[in-house]
Amino acid sequence: MRNSRLCSFQVRLAALLLFSAGVLPEAWAQHVIGTNVKRNADAVLTLMTFTITPDVTTSSLSLSSGSTGNPNLQMSQLGGGFTLSKDVPVYMEGNAAYSRFDPKFLVSNGTEEREVPMKWNTASVTVGLGWDFKLMPELSLRPIFNYTQGYVSSDASLAASFINYRTGSDIDFLKGGKMSAYGNGGSLMLDWEKFTPEHDTDLEIRYTNVTLRTKSDVDASMNGSATAESLNVWSRLRVPTGWVAFERPVRYVYEGTYSEFFGDQAYALGFKRLFSLGFGLELDTSATWLPLTQRARLVARHVFGEGVSGWSLGMAISF
Repeated sequence: MRNSRLCSFQVRLAALLLFSAGVLPEAWAQHVIGTNVKRNADAVLTLMTFTITPDVTTSSLSLSSGSTGNPNLQMSQLGGGFTLSKDVPVYMEGNAAYSRFDPKFLVSNGTEEREVPMKWNTASVTVGLGWDFKLMPELSLRPIFNYTQGYVSSDASLAASFINYRTGSDIDFLKGGKMSAYGNGGSLMLDWEKFTPEHDTDLEIRYTNVTLRTKSDVDASMNGSATAESLNVWSRLRVPTGWVAFERPVRYVYEGTYSEFFGDQAYALGFKRLFSLGFGLELDTSATWLPLTQRARLVARHVFGEGVSGWSLGMAISF
């Protein structure tokens, strides 16, 4: 996904981040229907902002709350990007993502409280179109225009007795409301690449600012907005191992990533910044019968931040 000279897509699997007790805000675990449904609709839109741009620290997360002991959030994404050629330095990227959020709502009639099962789902596709401006032979400045189209829905299953606690559009929304999401904005990336027989080095610094908006098909008062604003620094070093496979050298892969979130994203999940350290192996498959493939890579990553720690396993294929 990070090689601007090759089209590369990555699937990251089995990433797990576990929150220590109290890290996930208590307000996300318990709400009272009728007062905070709109707040949660906005919160779910904020979750979508974490998945609209390629980022190894947030590409696949499973978060749990110490207050409930149950998984509250899951998100994953599949994406990639490439530059057409040196002669036509058009950069294109795409990213598809899915997330599922399961807060615990409490319904009260003043004397009795009952928990309502409720789940939110988001799906989004983001595309980016940019241009590489060569500052030096190995250094490019890349402005990117991003557009996102998404979908937010609730698949709550409310017992009939619970509906008597409150009537109105907020209950209608929880029973199966849907919102379309859309947004646009841009990114500015500084990309440095150096490829030698001894090692290959990549470094990217990316600032992203994309604003998302929703449109409810049940109640216009549910409409909201959220901004994805982040700074990401990503680096990768590939070094030959001395082994040969598929008639090509096998490489060690070392990775380091730093992500900082601003605005709506800051502390939305209990943290403001995340770090990732990765190590893996890369096979050069260009000499094999596999059609169009150039490289296959497997990288294990340790992700950590403020009250967050976990591991992920990433797979990638370059075309």
